[in-house]
Amino acid sequence: QVQLVESGGGSVQAGGSLRLSCAASGYTYSTNCMGWFRQAPGKEREGVAAIYTGDGTTYYADSVKGRFTISQDNAKNTVYLQMNSLKPEDTAMYDCAADRRSPPSVAWWLDGSVADYWGQGTQVTVSS
Repeated sequence: QVQLVESGGGSVQAGGSLRLSCAASGYTYSTNCMGWFRQAPGKEREGVAAIYTGDGTTYYADSVKGRFTISQDNAKNTVYLQMNSLKPEDTAMYDCAADRRSPPSVAWWLDGSVADYWGQGTQVTVSS
């Protein structure tokens, strides 16, 4: 099994930055995709950013392109989400996820909002 531990959430003003971290442990050899999802009150879960761990291919939701960057440190089995130019609409519970499947693409996996493993979630609040 794979366990995910998240950190880095908090409260910032609009225009600020945060870096989320997701450390994976356990049987990480079978993990093919990792990414970040978010869910605001009253809204469905939304895929934010994903990375295919095999070759580093990434994909972003249109709402965060140019502002967020997902990256990985394979030696530490850790995925990061650098969030810049934060907006109030970015406010949500952010959750790291990992998947054993080999999807057609990281975009397909992210849009599906389904994964094998999930972290505990970390709150991100952006004020005006």
